[in-house]
Formats: sequence, C-alpha cells, structure tokens
Amino acid sequence: MKNKIKVYRAMHDLTQEGLAQALGVTRQTILAIEKGKYDPSLELAFRMARYFNTTIEEIFTFEG
Repeated sequence: MKNKIKVYRAMHDLTQEGLAQALGVTRQTILAIEKGKYDPSLELAFRMARYFNTTIEEIFTFEG
C-alpha cells in the first residue's frame, strides 16, 4: 500500500517523532509506514486521517 504520510507531515511541519506522539505510536512505526514496510491497522489509519483532517483514501492508496 502506498501512502502520503511524509507529504502530510511536511505540509504540517511535523517530524516523525511529533506525529508519532500525536497518534500514540512510536517513531519507528511512522518510519515503517512511510517506507511501505508496515501497513497500519484500520484504527491507526482512521486516526491519521482524522489528525490531518482528510480521508483514508487521500493518504493511502491500495496497490493490488
């Protein structure tokens, strides 16, 4: 699954650590998601979308 987490972090002037703290996860989790090595749970994906005031579909793109 592709994602735009890094883009959204840049738009909001956030570090990986800052986003991780806001979402209640580790910086390593954010790093793994950004690199496509880890797909977030549905709950975490919703929290990210809510945090950035957008939709899950805007942040994440499924590649089958």
